[in-house]
Amino acid sequence: MLDHRELEALARWNTPTIYNAWEAITRRERNEGAFNREPVTDFVPDAGAIVGYAVTVEVEPSNPRWPREQPQAWDAYRAYVAAVPGPKIVVVKDLDAVATGAFFGEVNSTVHRALGCVGAITDGALRDLDEVRALGFKHLARRLCVGHAYSHPVRWNQPVTAFGCEIRPGDLVHADVHGFLAIPEEDHAGLLEAARFLDAAERSTLIEAAASYRGPIDALPSLLGEAQARFDTMMRDRFGRSGEF
Repeated sequence: MLDHRELEALARWNTPTIYNAWEAITRRERNEGAFNREPVTDFVPDAGAIVGYAVTVEVEPSNPRWPREQPQAWDAYRAYVAAVPGPKIVVVKDLDAVATGAFFGEVNSTVHRALGCVGAITDGALRDLDEVRALGFKHLARRLCVGHAYSHPVRWNQPVTAFGCEIRPGDLVHADVHGFLAIPEEDHAGLLEAARFLDAAERSTLIEAAASYRGPIDALPSLLGEAQARFDTMMRDRFGRSGEF
């Protein structure tokens, strides 16, 4: 696991920058990453970016059987969350086709923050938005709703599919207003250094060339091509592959 200083440093960048860093170091195809394929809303954007290890849970608020059949589920689920080293991000899969109730509101946000969680991603609904924002508890979700219905842990500590991608317990999750990225364990090492390198490389090549240019516009494409070539050389020398351009 990454130490807290590394995690704090990763949270200083936005999620697209972390995606670029992941893309540079992973052996996977860049379009195979575990990032949201479906629209997701950051309901607490002022909290900025968050990073933490995934803890997972499935709920089915429309189904009254779960509180009746699993009366000890809350205790077991909270014990699971408490046992995972933080910081943590809760990933909730709502099994209902149409969200009937919210697993997270003011109470659950307060409880999970006390359990070491920095935010949540809910493939479903959220409520008590003003209170959640006042807590500073980051939350990405599909929509808002008014009730909780039968929100009750059904299964936890297993892979879940949220917003079109699979997230596994222990994946390193980075999330902000753009969406989220779940990074598998084999790609945790080197992620921070890659983010630092990519940020510096972009700024010293294409961004600098475009932002500082004051000449005739018809000469700019050639200058940008030279800057891109320098960027590609830096990427190939460091990672053995080209960048995004």
